[in-house]
Amino acid sequence: MEKCAASEHRVRLIAAQESTALSKAAGAALIAGALTLMGSARGYAQSIEPRSYSNIPIGVSFLVAGYAYTNKGLSFDTSLPLTDPELRTSSAVLGYARSFEAWGQSAKFDVVVPYTWLAGSALYRGSTVERDVSGFGDPLFRVSVNLYGAPALTVPEFRSYRQDLIVGASLQVSVPAGQYDATRLVNIGTNRWFFKPEVGVS
Repeated sequence: MEKCAASEHRVRLIAAQESTALSKAAGAALIAGALTLMGSARGYAQSIEPRSYSNIPIGVSFLVAGYAYTNKGLSFDTSLPLTDPELRTSSAVLGYARSFEAWGQSAKFDVVVPYTWLAGSALYRGSTVERDVSGFGDPLFRVSVNLYGAPALTVPEFRSYRQDLIVGASLQVSVPAGQYDATRLVNIGTNRWFFKPEVGVS
């Protein structure tokens, strides 16, 4: 009886450890995507996110929050004649993701909403311009669908899953809903849509 109880305890412990590791991995992938928006007045930087197409159980939700602080120079739209930026930003971000089944494979929907406080100065055609502004950045929405190697599994089924080759695709959309003032050069939002299709192998 003691051996049986000990064995059951080990099984539960392993399952709990797997669940914790899974949550950390999926959460880390979502945070990596969110961090591309943080610490910058522009939200369309290129990013390579770890575990973007890793398999996760269907019906699992993740809610993550993050914060970043930047100082000194930041990247701008190359069409803007701004030089020598000396800007400080504090950015908070909230992200949500939900896994689901799509054509027998695992898929994921996620949304990221940033809020940024920005202050500082830059040179505009030789003259110093200053900016002190706060507001929401452009939210990001993404649907990721695994095409091969990541079958849709429940949490109990996932415990016996071993990853091999995974092929997936995603579409990310940025909605121009963030803070934007057409009369100012530096804004938190971009006032433009962008669509980012992607195919990945893991």
